[in-house]
Amino acid sequence: MRSVVRQIAYFCADVRDAAVAHHRRFGSGPYFVADNIPLARSVHRGQERPFDHSSAYGQWGDVMIEFVQQNNAGPSAFRDMYPEGSGRWGLHHTAIWVEDVDAEAARLAGEGFPLAQRAEMTDGFVFAFVDTAAAYGHMLELYAPVPALTGFYAMVRQAADRYQGGDVLTTITMT
Repeated sequence: MRSVVRQIAYFCADVRDAAVAHHRRFGSGPYFVADNIPLARSVHRGQERPFDHSSAYGQWGDVMIEFVQQNNAGPSAFRDMYPEGSGRWGLHHTAIWVEDVDAEAARLAGEGFPLAQRAEMTDGFVFAFVDTAAAYGHMLELYAPVPALTGFYAMVRQAADRYQGGDVLTTITMT
């Protein structure tokens, strides 16, 4: 099976600050910022838990870059790598598209990479973090290339292609 990395994501204290700093250093973006992304359900390490997070999405060459922050206290796939209160930040995951999130997560679990977290957004979109940190130093995010996702990726890419300067950040709402 051949997978393509679609996204590189960094855990940070503030997605807006991180996006602007990355833009200034490397020319990435512009960025679309979603605050408090609504979830219908989130299960971390087999236990349902609250998971309030925000993300900034931009294009960096051929790959989407995401900055993520956790807004609530408590365990999550983010906190698995960057414990609460540690003040540590960095690469959290790369993301790939798969036909079936649950089937791929089960296949990877069979290879020794456990499911760290599975979440469902209020619109039914599913994403999962598989714990590949011991082998690769980061987690792997899985999601299916449904039209809403591929359209979002295309919109971010087109914004980068058209960007002529100006506002680096645009706030968006996710459902």
